This record gives sequence, structure tokens and C-alpha cells, in this order.
Amino acid sequence: MSDGVAALACRTLRLRNYRNFQTLDLEIPASGIAVIGDNGSGKTNLLESIYYLEIFRSFRGSADEQLVRGGEAAFHVGAWFEDGGTGTRVEVAAGYELRMRTKRVTVDGVEPDRIGDAIGRARAVIFSPSDLAMVTGGPAERRRFLDIVLSVNVTGYLGALQTYRLALRQRNALLRKGAAVAHIGAFDPPFIEAGARIVSERARWIDRHAAGFARRYAAVGDGAQASIAYRPGLRIEPDAALDAGLARVVLEHEIERVADRERDRGMTVIGPHRDDMAIAMSMDGREVELRDFGSGGQLRTAAIALRLIEAESVRHARGSAPIVLLDDVFAELDAGRSVRLLETLEAEGHGQVILTAPKESDVRLRSVKGAESIAQLPRLGILAGRITVYGE
Repeated sequence: MSDGVAALACRTLRLRNYRNFQTLDLEIPASGIAVIGDNGSGKTNLLESIYYLEIFRSFRGSADEQLVRGGEAAFHVGAWFEDGGTGTRVEVAAGYELRMRTKRVTVDGVEPDRIGDAIGRARAVIFSPSDLAMVTGGPAERRRFLDIVLSVNVTGYLGALQTYRLALRQRNALLRKGAAVAHIGAFDPPFIEAGARIVSERARWIDRHAAGFARRYAAVGDGAQASIAYRPGLRIEPDAALDAGLARVVLEHEIERVADRERDRGMTVIGPHRDDMAIAMSMDGREVELRDFGSGGQLRTAAIALRLIEAESVRHARGSAPIVLLDDVFAELDAGRSVRLLETLEAEGHGQVILTAPKESDVRLRSVKGAESIAQLPRLGILAGRITVYGE
């Protein structure tokens, strides 16, 4: 890891019947490792298991039952994380049992009252080819990104999100049934209160990191320009200071304004579940949607810039550099962007780096001046869910 940067590191990883891993007990240096292997060998599964201990679900959107190795009854994933500054260690573990459909999470052997109380302990950020969907996909992909970042870095956000989703489901169920206005209105207070918190936190986060996104997009994209902006699912003046108080007032007004339309359509038509984050680029002196006009390289650069500002959120909220998980990233990037990504990671002070690649040449590290800490990562091989000595 970069000199002088306080960071958490995953020092041991233990898997049992997770994806294609039957058994794995892996010691990891504080600096990290590079895992080299063919596609389908389990590289992404390895990184997914570490990130599972950050949010307790698959970053690929897979259900927990899909993570259980074929023919087995349950999976277990656990790791010891060590603080490089203080030397303190924390054990985070999770398991899922198929028959009972139960998930159990522990921190230092103690089960928290709620799983949400344990998220964010791994302090990890994952860069993956699937990140492209955050830019090219629909608004739900970008909302998911925002919700994960804010849930692990902003106290109270996850609770507000859970409250809002419950109120939204209840409102929609009643609207579909054509229930009385009074019955629907019973769920308006939690819908408004939680929704206002979500709207204000999303707006605050995007405003705080917009300049950082533009700077990192330019750094990795060799001077190209792009921007992010909040696009709320409410009618709000563009220049309004969107705090929780204003969001609450707007939500109250909007619910009254669209009441007839909601009853006609049988669904809630306004609120943060309809938010988006606009990602734009400069073209011919005007701002256009990146997903509509961007090249493959520009789209991937935007996805990387989003992950880099996510890493900045971890540093800001938790006071240490995150574990950086790089999943076949260099196989997807041209040489120039690969080099500039590594230079940016080094300049910003990364924590432990665990990266994967289908072949060693894809890593493209040796020519990167200033990225020596990543270039010198020890290599391991992987084959059919087994870690091997690289080159064997």
C-alpha cells in the first residue's frame, strides 16, 4: 500500500462452498496480491467473496442461494481485517443456509442485532467490467450505486432506505387495490420523512463529489471532460439547495399534486425511487448524455471515475484508504487508460490492492512509473477454484 496511508487490509480469507470454491484458506500480504487465471477459474468469485463482507450481498446481483456451491447445503465466507496504523484486527464472517434460507453475519464472533449494523467493516471498493452498467444502464443501476455508497458511508441512510422501500411497497399495494385515500395516506408520513432523507443525502453526495468525478475522469481519460448531476424524481427548481427540509416540503406537495394520477395508474409516481444521476460529456461545445454518445473507452472511464469517488467517500467517512479490488480491469482498458488509472490510484493513496487478470501481460504494470507498489504485488495462479503458485 502507499506509504503513510492508514488502511485496513484483508490478511486472511476463508471460504467454504462459496461459488466454485470448495475450501480456501488464503493468507494475503498487507500490500495485496495479483491473481492470474483463465476466465471461469474463479477470479471474480474470489473478489466477490471479499466484497460480500462489505455489503453482505453479491455485487453482481446474485441471490444468496446462487452463491452456494453446487450440491452443498450452505456457504461460509470469513476474513480477518487488520488496521495498518494500529495493528488492531477484526473478524467479519457470513454464511447462508439453503434449506432454511437463513443468513448469519458475525463481527468478532458476535451476531449484530441487524445485518445493516455490520456493513462497511471491510472498507472495500471493487472495480469490475460490470461497472459499465452504471453508465450505460437505466436509472436503477445508478440508484443502486448511490444507495450502496451512502449506506456504507453515511450513518442512518440504510435505515431511511429500508423505511422508504417498505412504505413504497405498502402504498403501491393499496393503490393497486383501489384502497381508500385515508388508508393510503397512513403510509405517507414514513414515505415523506425517509424519502426526504434519501433525496437530501443523494443530492449532497453528488454535489460534494461532482468536481472530483470531473477531475478523475480527466485524469484517466487524458484530459477529456465529463460531469455528474443529480436528477431527482421530484419537481424541484434546478438551483434549489436541496436539504431534508426542502425535500420534505416538496414531497408533501407532490403527493397531493399527483394523487389522482396515482389512483388511476395504481402506483406511486413520484419520489426517490424515480431518481437518476445524469452523466454527461462535452461534445461540440454542448453537454450530451455520455451513455448515448460516448465511446467504449469514455464509458469505461466514467465507470472508473465513479469508483474512484466512491473510494474518496470511504477515505472521508472512515478515515482510511479502502481495500482496492480490481477485477480484470486492465483486460478491458487500453494501455493509456490502464497506466493513468494506476497513476491516479498511487497519487491518491490506495490501500491494499487485490487484482485479477486472465494473463500476466494484461496487468500492464511494469512500465508504469510511480506505480511500483502495485507492480511488485506477488502473483498467484488460480485454477477451477483453487489457488496455485503462479506459473505452475
